[in-house]
Amino acid sequence: MKELNRQDLSDILYGAAILGAGGGGELDEGFALIDRALAAGKTFKLMSIDEVPDDALICTPYLLGAISGLSDEEEQKYVGLPRSEIHPVLIAYDAFQKHLKKSFYGTTACELGGSNTAVAFFAAAMNDHFIIDADPAGRAVPEITHSTYYFAGLPASPIVAANEFGETFVINHVADDQRAETLVRALCQVSRNDIAAIDHALEMRVLKDVLIAGTISKAMHLGRTWRDAHINTDTMAQVIAEAGHGAVAFTGQVAASGHETRDGFTYGSIEIDGDGEYAGQQFKITLKNENLVGWLNGEVHVTIPDLICLLDITTGQPVTNPHAVKGQLVAVVLFPAPVEFTSEKALSVFGPAYAGINECYEPIK
Repeated sequence: MKELNRQDLSDILYGAAILGAGGGGELDEGFALIDRALAAGKTFKLMSIDEVPDDALICTPYLLGAISGLSDEEEQKYVGLPRSEIHPVLIAYDAFQKHLKKSFYGTTACELGGSNTAVAFFAAAMNDHFIIDADPAGRAVPEITHSTYYFAGLPASPIVAANEFGETFVINHVADDQRAETLVRALCQVSRNDIAAIDHALEMRVLKDVLIAGTISKAMHLGRTWRDAHINTDTMAQVIAEAGHGAVAFTGQVAASGHETRDGFTYGSIEIDGDGEYAGQQFKITLKNENLVGWLNGEVHVTIPDLICLLDITTGQPVTNPHAVKGQLVAVVLFPAPVEFTSEKALSVFGPAYAGINECYEPIK
């Protein structure tokens, strides 16, 4: 067991934001949660899968919703509703334990990302529970079904969700994770496109061969690399790519970026005009919360489940969606998908076809 200090937590969140492939939530939201818990005198205790007792009850807290803001017209729907002073994930966590009449031992993040990794940490720390060094995605993903839980057929329910208005929802049974995605997404759409949910409350004996082990440590390593490398923006992207066994695919200036919120997701695209060795070429990214497909000069170059990540060359910061802006200098860094996401079942759920590409998955080289 390792007690994480503020620097460890910062490294983890930066690494998770990079591995979020444009999604996984905002870093500032993640840091706000971490600092809130630290200010309350709480500790963050990280445990490897092997350290967790088989009968320990583990849950997966997360935030679900679109990553773009609401229009003024949409905001009017929520005028006058009371706001809870308690964070929705803490409302859901407490309600879940009362529902089960049993305490959780710890949490695992649903994915890697600036806020969704932090929210699982926050829930554990605020309840004096443990953080498990694993997750079911090894990156950020758009839907609940994009996880090793679904690939293994583990039950999502019961599911407890809560929103900023203090409203709590308990779903005792769902057919599978696809139905869970539909139900929780519907609740999200009437909760300002932002809801906290907790699912897959299972004992570690069930989870230990399903979770992707060591992903939090991987994020910490990448975050430490980023901390040392981002000072020198000339070599930063290459150093980070090598640390994650990936590659720099493109560098250039954002020429266009657009997005829309639809069905509780953020859809959009980013067009980048190349510079240096990529001068005269164009790279385009299409996204659904996360970056799904990379196109080089109009041809498919990379698809999910591989990771398509953007780094701001000027500031060194990871670029999350939908925040790429015209004129921004960026590097496109590709990382290989977790091996668990390359099985036939996984690719049928989160492969090229999900992104509308009628081609077989070709791993990055």
